[in-house]
Amino acid sequence: MHDHWEHFEHGADIGVRGFGVTKAAAFEQAALALVAVITDPSRVAVEQTVPIACEAADDELLLAAWLNALVFEMAVRRMLFARFHVDLFDGRLQATAGGEATSIKRHQPAVEVKGATYTTLRVARTGDGGWMAQTVVDV
Repeated sequence: MHDHWEHFEHGADIGVRGFGVTKAAAFEQAALALVAVITDPSRVAVEQTVPIACEAADDELLLAAWLNALVFEMAVRRMLFARFHVDLFDGRLQATAGGEATSIKRHQPAVEVKGATYTTLRVARTGDGGWMAQTVVDV
C-alpha cells in the first residue's frame, strides 16, 4: 500500500478517492484528488500555507467538512493547493494546505468544484490495512 488518489465516475459529478497508509494520509490524498479535478496538482507551486481546522461527529462527515473547507478557502483566497498535512484526533482535523494564487494561464482550471457531497461518502479500512476516503464532488 502506498498513498495515492483516483477519480471515479458518478453521473455528471466526479468521485474523489484517497488512499493512505494512515487515515490522515487518505484525507490528504482525497484533497489532492479534489484539486486534480480542477488542475494538475504538479503545476501548483507551494508559495504559502493556510491553516484549516474542522470537526464533525464521524469520519465521513469530517471528510466532507475537510473537502468543503478546502473548496471555501480556494474560492475566498483565489488559490489552488497542492500540498497537504493533516492531523486527526477525536473527530477534529487540523491541517495545513500549501499552494499559490490561481493562474488561469498556468493552471488552466478545467472546472469549478462547488463542494463535496454526501453521495458515496465513506472512510474505511482497506484490505491491506490502509485507509480509503471517498466522496462525490459537485462540479
